[in-house]
Amino acid sequence: MADLIPEGYWRNAAGHLVPIEQISDHDKLRDQVTRNLVAQAQAVNEQLVALKKRSLESIAELVSISAARYEITLGGEKGNVQLTSFDGEYKVVRAYAERLAFDEAIEAAKALINSCIIRWSEGANPHIRALIDRAFRTDSKGQIKTAAVLELLRLQIDDPEWKSAMQAIRDSILTAGTAVYVRFYKRGAGAGQWDAIPLDLAAA
Repeated sequence: MADLIPEGYWRNAAGHLVPIEQISDHDKLRDQVTRNLVAQAQAVNEQLVALKKRSLESIAELVSISAARYEITLGGEKGNVQLTSFDGEYKVVRAYAERLAFDEAIEAAKALINSCIIRWSEGANPHIRALIDRAFRTDSKGQIKTAAVLELLRLQIDDPEWKSAMQAIRDSILTAGTAVYVRFYKRGAGAGQWDAIPLDLAAA
């Protein structure tokens, strides 16, 4: 249970209690704006979670009805589904994608690649080193970024040690689970291409 903050005090980022009268009006305003925006973001997040749940339930129900209509017993892996409105203006897509991870063989790949870099150090393109460093950089959870490592497999380098490293990467790939996505689209003007309806701030 979190410690109770005495009346008349605020706790700062370092965990210290600060009397309210010692806190500037600007700091109080910043705190208020931050808390208001985060509260709104949390509310929107809950709405998105609920939307995804309703969408998956509705799609699953429609698939089940279609199966019953044609006397088909559904089983095995859940598949991707695409729904379109009658007028062709809207589309909803349910897509399953495997989550990839790496086992201990990724360390062997990293060692082989480093050995290549050392051998190539004289006259080697510095962009290669930058690419390698980025590929094996971990995220905030300490996990290697899968997409960055897989980019290395696209490099065509005729070097036996490099090829061994790429094979080690392939051997290290594990399926860590399956993620399901729901995406929404609207047809562009004049029956043009599908435009995704963004549900994240970066794309809005």
